Amino acid sequence: MYGNGTDQSNKKALQGKAKRKYITQYLTRCLAKIATEKGDKKRAQQYWNSWHCQSRLTVGNGRTFGNFCKNRFCLVCLTNRKADIINRYYPTLSKWEDPHFVTLTIKSVPAHKLNKWMKEEMIRAFRRIREKYKKRHQRGKAPKLIGVKSLECNYNPIRKTYNPHFHIIVPNREIAEILKKEWQLLWTKEHTYHKAQHIRRVGNLERDLVEIIKYGSKIFTEPDMKKKAQSKIPPLIYAAALDNIFCAMKGHRLFDRFGFNLDKAVRKKGKQQVVVDYEEISYDRCASDWVNYDTGEVLVGFVPSGQLGWLLKNNIDMKNL
Repeated sequence: MYGNGTDQSNKKALQGKAKRKYITQYLTRCLAKIATEKGDKKRAQQYWNSWHCQSRLTVGNGRTFGNFCKNRFCLVCLTNRKADIINRYYPTLSKWEDPHFVTLTIKSVPAHKLNKWMKEEMIRAFRRIREKYKKRHQRGKAPKLIGVKSLECNYNPIRKTYNPHFHIIVPNREIAEILKKEWQLLWTKEHTYHKAQHIRRVGNLERDLVEIIKYGSKIFTEPDMKKKAQSKIPPLIYAAALDNIFCAMKGHRLFDRFGFNLDKAVRKKGKQQVVVDYEEISYDRCASDWVNYDTGEVLVGFVPSGQLGWLLKNNIDMKNL
């Protein structure tokens, strides 16, 4: 087998993996149906690839092995991506003396404008700011802009609009203020709300790294958009809106660094392993677990909560855009 596999004795990790697999199968099946109805067979196949991700595992040497789809809408692969980025970026970012978290956004747009504004406007606008200060830095008139950023987009089910935005971590307050100022100058009040641009000091670096290492959008969204926990309306999965977001983000890195290189570090690479005594297990949707069909034994013993099962079976909205 190839790779390090997952420690079979780590029950917490396996429970989390089973839960993510359970959610991913419900979500990607709906997304594949939406993409097919739109006539996009290629995207539909990508969703089905995620549906099959980790569906067959090999268990041996106390570990589980399987192939990953590596798609951004697969919650199983997202966890691996988070761990990989944190391991690679944390050593460098932890040396920053006063890191700040920046949010840059524009006014919400309808579905038919999302692709244009995200690809042609937002990404290009950030590039213009970087190029401007690269020249100023070369002339000794401004600091070098460095940081990590991610592209994200939320959906408002009431207004049926999309809010694309950047989450950024920079090494100090000065760079944060520059980005906010230049973003507001570039977009003006016609295209962005100045109060919607936020800056705060990073209190927990690992937590904030996880915050910006997302797959692009929230899966569960409050239908009434209330921020307080007392909202009595259960969250929904707006599958059609998620498909629009994933489509607009196609071909772009959701997470990237700018202005600096990572510290050189030894990365653990997966190696081929010879497994003599092993068993093949398959994911069973009815069991919500991986099952050895020869023995009837399950891998994890995961039982989804009644609320989660109800939400996935009844609260996936495929029509709202």
